[in-house]
Amino acid sequence: MIPYEVEYVRAGSVQQALSVLAQNPDAKILAGGHTLLPMMKLRLARPALLVDIGRLPELRGIAVHQDAISIGSATTHAELEASAELKQLAPLFPLAASVIADPTVRNRGTIGGALVHADPSADWPAVVLAAGAEMEIVGEQGARRIPADEFFVGFMSSAVQPDEVLTRIHVPLPAATRVAYRKFRHPSSGYAVAAAAVAIDVVNDGYAWGRIGITGVAEAAFRATSAEALLEGNFTDIADKVDAIVDAAFVDVSPLEDNFADGAYRLALGRVMLKRALLEALEPRG
Repeated sequence: MIPYEVEYVRAGSVQQALSVLAQNPDAKILAGGHTLLPMMKLRLARPALLVDIGRLPELRGIAVHQDAISIGSATTHAELEASAELKQLAPLFPLAASVIADPTVRNRGTIGGALVHADPSADWPAVVLAAGAEMEIVGEQGARRIPADEFFVGFMSSAVQPDEVLTRIHVPLPAATRVAYRKFRHPSSGYAVAAAAVAIDVVNDGYAWGRIGITGVAEAAFRATSAEALLEGNFTDIADKVDAIVDAAFVDVSPLEDNFADGAYRLALGRVMLKRALLEALEPRG
């Protein structure tokens, strides 16, 4: 497919990017490019101007604070996979990063680009939901934070407005360490036909609570809040409730359908992925 002619600006700062967006309503932010550029080649997206923020130092890197980990939106999947800090403090992130697409995509694609694009089969939405993360969004009027629960507003639609930039993802500490991410990969794209992220926190007296993020199944990633209520209680009792947790997670879910998987098959895959993730998170550890 021959790409069409498009204007290109490499922003020198977030503020410059915001200024360009404000002056050009047809502009699109370019970060890693592994979603937007293929869509442009297929004419599924036709921005008149690309504003490249992928090399801005202020949007890169992982910072550990007393009460949260801050991840720059232009941080690549590979950087998240390799991060020693995340492996120790928020292991769900490197775990999920390791199964995204292939090495080429992981080395160029960014967590922020994937989140803003909000593909219903992307990996990161389930992870940030299970992690209880907050998204920091900046516009010309200032910055605002949105919980992951409110970030994914519909099919391929996020809370980021056309004149705004997602700058950082904030993961609260201490993060859950009993985590798992299970995914059924589409054989062609590597996206999730169905996937489940599970994060269970256990305090000293054995009391547990947790979050569940589901992606690939519905028109947007979602938290299985009804199922999460069953994660609360004594940690040793959760294993006896796994089937009930899985049942509760998919009540009233309207599944996506396509040529690869009809609705019933996609729901069945979602159930299997969640059960496997729960059992993995509950495995005894020496």
